[in-house]
Amino acid sequence: MQTYNYHFTTSLHDIDAAGVLFFAHLYRHAHDCYEAFMSEIGFSLDKIIMENIELPLIHSEADFLQPIRHGDRVRIQLQIKNIGNSSFTVIYRFSGNQDQQLATALTTHVYLDRTDHKSKNLPIALRNELAKYLAEE
Repeated sequence: MQTYNYHFTTSLHDIDAAGVLFFAHLYRHAHDCYEAFMSEIGFSLDKIIMENIELPLIHSEADFLQPIRHGDRVRIQLQIKNIGNSSFTVIYRFSGNQDQQLATALTTHVYLDRTDHKSKNLPIALRNELAKYLAEE
């Protein structure tokens, strides 16, 4: 299956007083990756929002394996862990310059109609695009 790759360089404003990536910024970078991925597969978040669709988070978790410091060049590898009727789970693997694993994160999104705030089945077109990135267990 495919992997979506996203790169960033850790900025000074990402760093906490201990000299490492502030924990919440891991999610910011994961979300930047997610937003770029969704645009890449034809479901940009601005388009989805204009269509009265929401994909809010219903679960997230992260593991910090190595320090991420100012100036580090980081690659995020995004894959889809699973696809349900109305939700999907994204895996993010953060790695450094020598491909050492730095962190992992996971987010689960549910597909909601903004008019009634009820979950809906994922559209077939979205499901098909996500399936191309389904991680092998």
